[in-house]
This record gives sequence, C-alpha cells and structure tokens, in this order.
Amino acid sequence: MNIEKKENYTLLTTESTVLSETLKNLSVELQKHAVENIILHISDNLNIKASDFSVFLKIASDKKASETSFVVIVTSLNIDELPEEINVVPTLQEAEDILEMENIERELGF
Repeated sequence: MNIEKKENYTLLTTESTVLSETLKNLSVELQKHAVENIILHISDNLNIKASDFSVFLKIASDKKASETSFVVIVTSLNIDELPEEINVVPTLQEAEDILEMENIERELGF
C-alpha cells in the first residue's frame, strides 16, 4: 500500500491485486492514521466486486464517529451499485471535495 500524507488527509493507494492482503494492510494503516481523514484509492488492478464493499461500512461508520472522513476512489465499478453509506467517487478531486464538504458540515454542527 502506498501512503501519501497530504495537508488535510492521508491518501492510501492499493498496490496488491489480492483483496485479503489489501484489507490487512488497510487495517494496519487505519490504526496508524486513526484521527486523520482517509482517502482510499483502489487501483484498477485490485480484484474487487461491488459485494466486497460491505467491509468498508464499519470503517466509514468508525471514521464518522471520530469526526473524520473516509472516501474511496474506484473507477472499475459502477458507483450506483455500491452502498450509499460509503463515500465512493471516481476521482481524487471529487474525493477532496467530499472531505472539504464534510469538514464544513462538522464546523457548522451537522
């Protein structure tokens, strides 16, 4: 997993083609960056299906409870088929926009 620290978030980019390995690495990185906004960029090389996204529901819930954001970037799947509880977008710019909107919502008390 490639880790890039940005000003307002940490970008995690998958490198493995195996989902179980990616999830193990993600778990370790989420513990290291527990109080940070996270953008997870899922590489097109990762073998992932829409049904696999249920594993991200708890992560999204935990991040929301800690008043941080979790956004997933994926281009290889139809976003409309993924759970609405997870912020899923096709580009980094859209992921950054979601983080900014959620930060504003938190500042306003929503």
